Amino acid sequence: MGDDSEWMKLPIDQKCEHKLWKARLNGYEEALKLFQKIDDEKSPEWSKYLGLVKKFVTDSNAVAQLKGLEAALAYVENAHVAGKTTGEVASGVVNKVFNQPKARAKELGVDICLMYIEIEKGEAVQEELLKGLDNKNPKIIVACIETLRKALSEFGSKIISLKPIIKVLPKLFESREKAVRDEAKLLAVEIYRWIRDALRPPLQNINSVQLKELEEEWVKVSSAAPKQTRFLRSQQELKAKFEQQQATGGDGDGGDDDEEEAVPQVDAYELLEAVEILSKLPKDFYEKIEAKKWQERKEALEAVEVLVKNPKLESGDYADLVKVLKKVVGKDTNVMLVALAAKCLAGLASGLRKKFGQYAGHVVPTILEKFKEKKPQVVQALQEAIDAIFLTTTLQNISEDVLAVMDNKNPTIKQQTSLFIARSFRHCTPSTLPKSLLKPFCAALLKHINDSAPEVRDAGFEALGTALKVAGEKAVNPFLADVDKLKLERIKECAEKVELAYGKKTGAAEKKESKPVAGKAPALSGSAGDKEIKDTAAKPGQQKKAPAVKPGGPPKKGKPAAAAGSGGAGAKGKKGPETKEIAESELSIEVCEEKAAAVLPASCIQQLDSGNWKERLASMEEFQKAVELMERSEMPCQALVRMLAKKPGWKETNFQVMQMKLHIVALIAQKGNFSKTSAQVVLDGLVDKVGDVKCGNNAKEAMTAIAEACQLPWTAEQVVATAFSQKNPKNQSETLNWLSNAIKEFGFSGLNVKAFISNVKTALAATNPAVRTSAITLLGVMYLYVGPPLRMFFEDEKPALLSQIDAEFEKMQGQTAPAPTRGISRHNGGSGDDGEEEEQEEVGNDVVDLLPRTDIGDKITAELVAKIGDKNWKIRKEGLDEVTSIINDAKFIQPNIGELPAALKSRLNDSNKILVQQTLSILQQLATAMGPNIKQHVKNLGIPVITVLGDSKNNVRAAALATVNAWAEQTGMKEWLEGEDLSEELKKENPFLRQELLGWLADKLPTLRSVPSDLLLCVPHLYSCLEDRNGDVRKKAQDALPFFMMHLGFEKMAKATGKLKPTSKDQVLAMLEKAKANMPAKPAPPAKASSRAGGGAAPAKFQPASALAEDSGSNVTESKPDPKKAKVGGASSKTKGVQGKKVLNKPTLKEDDDKSGPIFIIVPNGKEQRMKDEKGLKVLKWNFTTPRDEYIEQLKTQMSSCVAKWLQDEMFHADFQHHNKALAVMIEHLESEKDGVISCLDLILKWLTLRFFDTNTSVLMKTLEYLKLLFNMLSQEEYHLTENEASSFIPYLIIKVGEPKDVIRKDVRAILNRMCLVYPASKMFTFIMEGTKSKNSKQRAECLEELGCLVESYGMNVCQPTPGKALKEMATHIGDRDNTVRNAALNTIVTVYNVHGDQVFKLIGNLSEKDMSMLEERIKRSAKRPSAAPVRQAEEKPQRIQNISANASMLRKGPAEDMSSKLNQSRNMGNHSETAHTVPREFQLDLDEIENDNGTVKCEMPALVQHKLDDIFEPVLIPEPKIRAVSPHFDDMHSNTASTINFVISQVASGDINTSIQALAQLFQIESLAREASTGVLKDLMHGLITLMLDSRVEDLEEGEQVIRSVNLLVVKVLEKSDQTNILSALLVLLQDSLLATASSPKFSELVMKCLWRMVRLLPETINSINLDRILLDIHIFMKVFPKEKLKQCKSEFPIRTLKTLLHTLCKLKGPKILDHLTMIENKNESELEAHLCRVMKHNMDQTGSKADKDTEKGASRTEEKASKAKVNDILAEIFKKIGSKENTKEGLAELYEYKKKYSDADIEPFLKNSSQFFQSYVERGLRLIETEREGKGRIASSTGISPQMEGTCVPVSTHTVPSSIGNTNGEEVGPSVYLERLKILRQRCGLDNAKQEDRPPLTSLLSKPAVPAVASSTDMLHSKLSQLRESREQYQHLDLDSNQTHSSGIGTTTASHSSAAANIDDLKKRLERIKSSRK
Repeated sequence: MGDDSEWMKLPIDQKCEHKLWKARLNGYEEALKLFQKIDDEKSPEWSKYLGLVKKFVTDSNAVAQLKGLEAALAYVENAHVAGKTTGEVASGVVNKVFNQPKARAKELGVDICLMYIEIEKGEAVQEELLKGLDNKNPKIIVACIETLRKALSEFGSKIISLKPIIKVLPKLFESREKAVRDEAKLLAVEIYRWIRDALRPPLQNINSVQLKELEEEWVKVSSAAPKQTRFLRSQQELKAKFEQQQATGGDGDGGDDDEEEAVPQVDAYELLEAVEILSKLPKDFYEKIEAKKWQERKEALEAVEVLVKNPKLESGDYADLVKVLKKVVGKDTNVMLVALAAKCLAGLASGLRKKFGQYAGHVVPTILEKFKEKKPQVVQALQEAIDAIFLTTTLQNISEDVLAVMDNKNPTIKQQTSLFIARSFRHCTPSTLPKSLLKPFCAALLKHINDSAPEVRDAGFEALGTALKVAGEKAVNPFLADVDKLKLERIKECAEKVELAYGKKTGAAEKKESKPVAGKAPALSGSAGDKEIKDTAAKPGQQKKAPAVKPGGPPKKGKPAAAAGSGGAGAKGKKGPETKEIAESELSIEVCEEKAAAVLPASCIQQLDSGNWKERLASMEEFQKAVELMERSEMPCQALVRMLAKKPGWKETNFQVMQMKLHIVALIAQKGNFSKTSAQVVLDGLVDKVGDVKCGNNAKEAMTAIAEACQLPWTAEQVVATAFSQKNPKNQSETLNWLSNAIKEFGFSGLNVKAFISNVKTALAATNPAVRTSAITLLGVMYLYVGPPLRMFFEDEKPALLSQIDAEFEKMQGQTAPAPTRGISRHNGGSGDDGEEEEQEEVGNDVVDLLPRTDIGDKITAELVAKIGDKNWKIRKEGLDEVTSIINDAKFIQPNIGELPAALKSRLNDSNKILVQQTLSILQQLATAMGPNIKQHVKNLGIPVITVLGDSKNNVRAAALATVNAWAEQTGMKEWLEGEDLSEELKKENPFLRQELLGWLADKLPTLRSVPSDLLLCVPHLYSCLEDRNGDVRKKAQDALPFFMMHLGFEKMAKATGKLKPTSKDQVLAMLEKAKANMPAKPAPPAKASSRAGGGAAPAKFQPASALAEDSGSNVTESKPDPKKAKVGGASSKTKGVQGKKVLNKPTLKEDDDKSGPIFIIVPNGKEQRMKDEKGLKVLKWNFTTPRDEYIEQLKTQMSSCVAKWLQDEMFHADFQHHNKALAVMIEHLESEKDGVISCLDLILKWLTLRFFDTNTSVLMKTLEYLKLLFNMLSQEEYHLTENEASSFIPYLIIKVGEPKDVIRKDVRAILNRMCLVYPASKMFTFIMEGTKSKNSKQRAECLEELGCLVESYGMNVCQPTPGKALKEMATHIGDRDNTVRNAALNTIVTVYNVHGDQVFKLIGNLSEKDMSMLEERIKRSAKRPSAAPVRQAEEKPQRIQNISANASMLRKGPAEDMSSKLNQSRNMGNHSETAHTVPREFQLDLDEIENDNGTVKCEMPALVQHKLDDIFEPVLIPEPKIRAVSPHFDDMHSNTASTINFVISQVASGDINTSIQALAQLFQIESLAREASTGVLKDLMHGLITLMLDSRVEDLEEGEQVIRSVNLLVVKVLEKSDQTNILSALLVLLQDSLLATASSPKFSELVMKCLWRMVRLLPETINSINLDRILLDIHIFMKVFPKEKLKQCKSEFPIRTLKTLLHTLCKLKGPKILDHLTMIENKNESELEAHLCRVMKHNMDQTGSKADKDTEKGASRTEEKASKAKVNDILAEIFKKIGSKENTKEGLAELYEYKKKYSDADIEPFLKNSSQFFQSYVERGLRLIETEREGKGRIASSTGISPQMEGTCVPVSTHTVPSSIGNTNGEEVGPSVYLERLKILRQRCGLDNAKQEDRPPLTSLLSKPAVPAVASSTDMLHSKLSQLRESREQYQHLDLDSNQTHSSGIGTTTASHSSAAANIDDLKKRLERIKSSRK
């Protein structure tokens, strides 16, 4: 037990990982105890076990595993970090626990899964369980289903999402395992418990027996709603509630409440898979549907009908289909077809749901008008269609169309429309049926109930009854004022019968409620019911869940609702009379006197008409007292006011009495039930006194009181009419003044603008200026409520007057309408906020409704629409101009605009941007002209405008934004936010679109009080915007975040992060937290409604919102103070208060002492982090035309951590002298702080670029001086600039090349020279090339000269992207208008000419004659003094020349090295310069020498091995391109491989299609390069090429055909040159994918098959180089996916034929051996491959067998004399048999050779004649070889360049294209000729003679290096190097050719002699080991 004690001492976590199971068991036990002990869920102890928990559950020992599971369960339950382990542990449980035989293990596994769900990780667990359902082991599947079922029954359907489970259910029912099916059945029953019938549609297609069983089980499910019994950690309060209920043991009311909440209603539609049907329409559908024969049309419709039966359809563009169906419904003469088309429309509508909404407007009128048909089946089909369509849109959107049809003369149409309205109303709720909609519908329906046709009347009653039921009496009664009693009864009767669609409970509640309350106050029932329904549906997004919103169960509903109703009525409780207006008949004066006498003192009545004013006054005082004391119910208002009006009445002369009288009127109106009848008694008198100086105010007060009692609209109308019927101007102006005030106090709702406007117009025309002024003031007040539309009424007034009105409007512009302070408590009883908001909206709409609107429908003719869609842009423009003028002329238009929307929509993506802008301005006009009715076009026109926000042009975007805003002003935001359209827009990854749209939403969302739930759909895209590449998008997304959260709440937003990647999720959650802090409150209900509780509440309500607004404002400003500070004084960081210079001086004195330390602080990894930040777009990219404040600020913050503070203050000071000081300090410290400078180099360079923008020359000179020193230092340090440093500095330096001052230009050039030492010249080239595009001619000239110098120094290699392109670019400057630029361009090209010769002309391409002649002239001139140039060059640039050799070698590697900046930095220049002139020596690592000499070489070795070889391998990995010139100028320019490859690759990525194709062709020209392409790459490439060939757009290009031809050739090249295994494999996979993909075109598959046929044709030549095992595996997979039956079902027979041909060819070539190649296939029975191969083989055998038989028969019948010949034949036949067999090939050939030698005249022709060409040439070559061998001519054979293996391989193709088959085992071939060629070159360079055999070691050493691969090299590389090695060995040792041919005719994988090669490799490996050990 000694070892036992050892593990006993280990800590717990190590025990858990121990290799002994006992140790682990003990570890788990202790861990379990520990986990139960730790109290703190955040204890650090938990984190130790994060990586181990998975091992707990997957332990291989069953006993230990059980303990491990218990420990894991305790861990998950208690550790707060457990969530991080969810995925791996759940997957471990599924795969390693659920298959255990012990039940306990399974139980624990299930518990662990459920515990993860409890700690909020449900989604991840569910994902793993669903993956488990695909496992092959039925045990696991059963356990997964069971876990899912348990989770669902315990946690409920809110937490376990059902959609993915339901998706896999049908598959589970098909399982072969009974256990799986049974478990699936239990799961289906559990799901049914939660969602009931929504489960039926997805399971419709399962086996009928199973379905029947399920139905039986479902019936047994109890009808009580299921409850969640286990709760998430975040649901603890629910848990407490649940436990409490369990304790009380019952299901009381509380239970009810919970049940409502717990079960979300699942919509079956959501669970279905959407089906795509557009592509499945018959090809000739559109022709057939227009056919003359009705049978054909019927066929077409039936095809659609079948498709639309799918319950859920994929969204797409159904416009054409809908158009066609609409035409059939509207125009087709055959009623059967009408019914059929209607059914199709109904199917489309119900399958697309909301997505059909955009087509609804087009179809509704057509269907309604078709109701004239009498046939019941047609009517029924139309009804179904229109009902289905209604559900896809809103009543608002189709109201116009429906109302238009209501006036139709045909009674059936009227009847059906009313019935449709009735049905539609049932789906409405009070919020979706506002007054603005009720009003027109009720008006139209009232006509119907008075119609002569009884059926129309009945339908009208039903519709009105439904409206009454839905909206409540309060809303509907005002519209039924004129209906007589009988009809009203009838309407109410209908209302009783109505069943509402949304939550029948609503209806029930209302009925229950109306009965108990009815006795007391009949009016209440309406309003209270109304309140109830309103509450239910207040939130538009929740209509489906309506019942769930309500608190309490049904029994409680009656009373609270009633209370709410009466409570809302305010303290006065005067509800009844208000809902129904107080109607009072006029009383005679006698009755009045009686009533008055009952309540007033007798003396008061007597003195009323006394002659003495004092008595009258006394009487009034008594009257007032009496009124003050009276109860409301007892006050006879009419009687009292009539007493007041009694003589002298309003003619009272004493002003005191009059004032009193007026005051009493006000009192009566306030305190009594004051009716309009009473008001009419007094109003005349009041108006008469309004103008009175002394009594005017009292009169106004009285009028206000009456307005409060009788509502302002009625009072105002009476008052104004009365005033204007009089002549007194004073009264008129004061009445208008009173009205202005009253409107402010009461709000504008319900006022009849039209009536006022006519009076206002009269007033404006008045001669009295006071009246005019009052009128204008009144207009100002109205403007506050109505807005700009008000002005439209007065456009024809005189200009002078109009300007006054405009001035008044101008004053009101910024103000908002004040909150109404009166009249609200009364007429807004219990209707909650919504009603009020509606009323407010309505006002604006009302005004707009009053405007006379023109119908322009008839002006939108087909010609006009055609014009707008014309091909010629000018005609399109004409069309748009016409539209503009039509709208301008009409001013206000009706919503009917015919086909215009579609026409305008297509113009929004016009290629001509001017037309797009014009269309946008038309749409803007349209919005103002059409007003709110534009709503119905939001989906089909508004959303496309949003798409335009993604335009790249700024002005187009601005126009689109203005248009969207103009629309939103008219429509409100709801229409925009509903549906998926907005989220679809946000999904598009267009940075402009995203930033504009987010900006717009951030603008609009804060103003909304509620939003549709669809806003949630935008959230995932909002999150992706938060991580967008574009900084502006990110910023806008962050700005919009708080406003999204304000509407959706933090929880929903946080939940939506669940689908993000973990890294993104953390970032987004952090942003959400931040946004949560800045989240504004929802705007309070509009001001008008805010004083519901009484006047005082208004300000209180508004405070929070305004406070928040200030708050968020401050946040916004706080984020940007820094730039401003920076401007005020760069030293703001130093001087806390901005006190200016005084303060500055002190600190500098103090800080002098601190200046001793280093100025640059080295922050480890600081630079890398900054580069990462910039790459990840966390900070701004250093890219600008002039530096903005935010760049300076950013640099400042980045520098703060790594630059001494005092220096930073100098660097960012506002005064340039401080910059000079800073530069001086930096120069001083440059040598002493090299490391510091390098660590901050990126920041220093960025700061220096800022100095380039300073205007002060001294700073600039100092900067350049520093730069020269800096780059000298960097080149000494052998530092390489990173991409980041270069791109943020070089472009700004190049700008300075164009400085007017020579000194500066010279300095900048010197710096550019030095930069080439620390940054590859080829990359400098591109930056300088950019500089030639500058507007500054000096800069252009200097840059061109610099380019010339680069080419002269570094050769053509520096020209990027290609020499041709670069030279073309330079040549364009020969024609520059500036002389210096012209000269510079010519000189540069001459320089290139000197380096490169005549090739230059080819590269430059076509120049104009003038330019060409200048160039030729210049070249001639330069030729005369050739020696001068270099000398001048040398004098001018000593710096360059010195380092040229070093640089050239570095440069050439430039691109390859650049792949890793780390590599760049680790490689150093020094080495380059040492080794540059001896490049070839890098290949001469002489193993023999190294082995013998351990002394000197040992020291140098490491450097060589570590750096050089890796280095060399990366680029040289592939071949040397010198074998075959790729393009005329390829050779001379690309002297080394790496740059060749990089160059070609850079061209492949070119945007120009021709360059790209050419480059690919070059890649595939070089065989060894082509073979590098892997299967995946080839698959993608072929996919791309074939798609390109099929792309119809290519044909539209000018050289389209040419392109297709080139691609075709390229495809052929790819097929021939690629690795044959890889390409065959790629094609098979591609064929499989294309046949699987429904969207893929048949053409595509066809081309893939053509490629396969081509490959089959090549097979005889390539069979030996193919890895057959892999190909057969691919075929196996293909046949598994597509069994024969499935392939036969394909439309085309090609796939099956292709497959057969391929297999047949393989069999033919390989014979029975092919069956040995099925090694890679795990389960051969999964496909028919093996069987098929056997069949083919058998067939082949039979055939060859029968031939042989025939031959023998013939043989027998021959005569004797030929017997000897027969003998010969037998011998030969025997020999050939041997040659044909794999084992004896060599022997056979030798025998044949002997035989031929012996019988030289023997004729072997007949034997060869029957064999393949392939076999013949093989035999001939074999004989030739033996001959040369026997003759001893081996050497000649190998030196001819035909490698021995080539001879051995049986491939009869010219040697150059033959791949050697050495590396075949790993599917990689290397062309030996390539290596031979390279070998020759290398040997020559090293001064070795190619023929000598002794020189083998250097060569071997070169090739042997990879046998010890560096980390970077892959195994593939190793293989390829080994194969090279093998090859070279064999060539130079002349291996015994016999042994080499032993296997030749067999499979190509073992061509080369293994024995010898293996020996070589072993030998090599040993030697390398020896070297290694000696180095150690």
